[in-house]
Amino acid sequence: MSNASEDDHIMPLGHGHKGLKGIVTSVGGTDNAARQSDDPFSEELERRLLEIGFVEGAEVEILHEGFIGKDPIAVRVDDMSVALRRREANAIMIRPLKA
Repeated sequence: MSNASEDDHIMPLGHGHKGLKGIVTSVGGTDNAARQSDDPFSEELERRLLEIGFVEGAEVEILHEGFIGKDPIAVRVDDMSVALRRREANAIMIRPLKA
């Protein structure tokens, strides 16, 4: 059985690197810095990400990183590929999968 602290490791997708695989645990961020209730951008972004398929339990993988600042990133979510800016990807919390 693996260590509980490893199992509970949650991180923003935007902090990942090419090849990272994980499971979406939430969308919208977990702290006030990531999401503010009076920020219409945050609400619109969350709605758009959910519509794309970044829902709890979805499997994700970072496929490619841009050349300048490693932004944007190409992400596979279940069976679809989508490009996201890291700022947008930071609103997606994932549990990384072990290789």
